[in-house]
Amino acid sequence: MQSNPVSTAPFDLATAARRAAHIYGFLTDLPSDAASQLAALAPSQPPAVGPTRDLRSEPWSSIDDQSSRDLDQLEVADHVDGEATRVRVAIADVDALVPRGSPLDTFAAQNATTVYTGVATFPMLPELLSTDRTSLSQDSDRQAVVIEFVVAPDGTVGGTNVYEAAVRNRAKLAYDSVGAWLSGHGPPPSLVNANPALADQLRLQRDAAQHLRQRRIQRGALEFQTIQATPVITDGRVTDLHATAPGPARDLIEEFMVAANTSLAAFIARNQRSAIHRVVRTPTRWPRIVELAYGLGTTLPAAPDGPALAAFLVARQAAAPDRFADLSLAVIKLLGPGEYVVEAAGGPPTLHFGLAVDDYTHGTAPNRRYADLVTLRIVKAIIAGAPPPYSDAELTTIAAHCTAQEDNARRAARLVSKQAAALLLAPHVGTLYDAVVTGVNEQGTYARLLAPPVEGRVTAGAAHRDVGDRIRVRLTATNPARGFIDLDASPTS
Repeated sequence: MQSNPVSTAPFDLATAARRAAHIYGFLTDLPSDAASQLAALAPSQPPAVGPTRDLRSEPWSSIDDQSSRDLDQLEVADHVDGEATRVRVAIADVDALVPRGSPLDTFAAQNATTVYTGVATFPMLPELLSTDRTSLSQDSDRQAVVIEFVVAPDGTVGGTNVYEAAVRNRAKLAYDSVGAWLSGHGPPPSLVNANPALADQLRLQRDAAQHLRQRRIQRGALEFQTIQATPVITDGRVTDLHATAPGPARDLIEEFMVAANTSLAAFIARNQRSAIHRVVRTPTRWPRIVELAYGLGTTLPAAPDGPALAAFLVARQAAAPDRFADLSLAVIKLLGPGEYVVEAAGGPPTLHFGLAVDDYTHGTAPNRRYADLVTLRIVKAIIAGAPPPYSDAELTTIAAHCTAQEDNARRAARLVSKQAAALLLAPHVGTLYDAVVTGVNEQGTYARLLAPPVEGRVTAGAAHRDVGDRIRVRLTATNPARGFIDLDASPTS
């Protein structure tokens, strides 16, 4: 690989992000027929409140990133049966404005996912829809599909029901501020401070989420701490990388998302319909995970064992919290990526190894993922007593395409992230860094610096290195245009 030590030529990250999306097969502009369909939409779309339920008076709220406007999911909870909690998760009815086979649907099917690069976002659906008309925006009436389930104190889930309803988001909240408040590290957000009932609602949701989480951990769910770095751009220059911090608000939404998606899968299975499921298969690189654990003083079973791996991860997070993100990254890489598969009506359940759940679909983000929009249509057909909207052969084709496009979206985001990182590191060629090996394949060996959290290729000194190894590297070259960061792990004096 040929890299330039430092490039002084101007480099536009926004243009690079669009180019990366094109390289990996994404359309960034609406075709004319889809644009015409978008222009023809009525100025407003009030929810249908006739035969469907009207739940607009419920204290619904959303929690997402501060900047997010494509809101797919709302939550509300209340006490039932003593100590149990009824949770309702409302999902935006994107299908109401994007019917199957329409030009907008064809556009969404091609891209299959929203591409987030940290510099620019390329939505699966145009912003007029994804951030407005089909977004569950604050103080707006919207159509939704509601997934209802009851969480017992031991974390078991029952009482599942799925139906259509009209909803209204009463409070658009953000992960960081809600998380800081829930953990006692910050004041309540303004909307929470002004509404004691909302504060009680969020605490109830947090408690239910904790019950769900504990149950999944007992079953072998894997607890990770990953570092997602977003470039900070000041006056057109990359000045820093901002790492997303974990917190109780993110945990809350994750648990409700998992429970809602497993409840959707169970609802579809009960009604003898086929569906697209999301799985992480049993890891083929389990021996390397065993080796990593042994090096840290833990003996894992020779055969893949989710609960044993989960217990190991919990113990390591407690023993060495400052190194847990690096261990998490290594294990995630060794587990391999998830994929979409079709579970035929009446077929055996599929296991998601990382989540420790059976029959896990994707249905909670129809604005952002096409597989979720397909699931929404399957569920709506069941509710309406209509025939399945897709054949098994069609679902198989869609599942394969969605898997490929989500892989491509990660590649595009990774390329832009590397370009931003190369810009940030260009003045620091020759500097030594601590790093952890994140990948070993036929293309080479890759490592991530501990600070800043930047990944590069180890061009020398990589022999006998494997995922999870701690190494000392020297930055030898950067090439922002190609997203190249070269590292040398040769012994240094």
